Amino acid sequence: MNRRGFLRAAAVAVAAGAVGATLPQAHALGPVLGTVIDYSAGVPSAAAVKAAGHLGAVRYVSDRRPGAEWMLGKPVAAEETQDFANHGLGVASVYQYGKDATADWKQGAAGVVTHAPQAIAYHRAAGGPTGRPIYIAIDDNPTRAQYDNQIRPYLQAFQAALEAAGYQTGVYGNYNVVDWAVADGLGQYFWMHNWGSGGRIHPRTTLHQVRIDKDRIGGIGIDINNVYAQDWGQWIPGQAAPAVSDTGTISPAQIQQGIDALRNLSAQ
Repeated sequence: MNRRGFLRAAAVAVAAGAVGATLPQAHALGPVLGTVIDYSAGVPSAAAVKAAGHLGAVRYVSDRRPGAEWMLGKPVAAEETQDFANHGLGVASVYQYGKDATADWKQGAAGVVTHAPQAIAYHRAAGGPTGRPIYIAIDDNPTRAQYDNQIRPYLQAFQAALEAAGYQTGVYGNYNVVDWAVADGLGQYFWMHNWGSGGRIHPRTTLHQVRIDKDRIGGIGIDINNVYAQDWGQWIPGQAAPAVSDTGTISPAQIQQGIDALRNLSAQ
């Protein structure tokens, strides 16, 4: 991806006020179509996941944060995704490195210089194709001010980076984050958690996290998510991707250029 291409993608998106505003491929609040799991403490076998009746898993394309060495399941590896594919299971990608005081979104748009290249690199290393989303985790119950001042610019810059590299965007958050992101034209896939959601399920929910730290597969703790769309962002290694004009590697310097373009446009 050349510098001009990234700048164009970022600048045009923000100037239009609707990064990723095309109609999403996955949305619908209706019958639950099945369940997928997520986990970080280890990696259950695909055979065990299938035997438990799940459709697949959402997996981390991010490192273990300091102090969380127990997260033996981060990041996802190619051996795991191939095992899933061999058993007819899908994998979707999610990026989350920090948490609580070190939450990724607290860095605002500037954090994307570090986070987006890592997300893309781990997704590719695990066999992830272009044309698929990477979920961006907002694992909090933020205020509207936090969304306006930190989360929105973080999601805008991250989505611009993903789109410039040929990917789509997923947003992991509570009801309010999903609602605000939808209103801002951010994200095509939405994975909702319950913290601060007040028992509501957003109508644009793709995946809904319904059970946390209550289940195990092969001795590994898992979370369970209801699936509301046939396309929940899943992929298999070697899957053909939609044609894109340019999917070369984006460097941190190029992403910084895109962020600068975003800032300049917003200041105009």
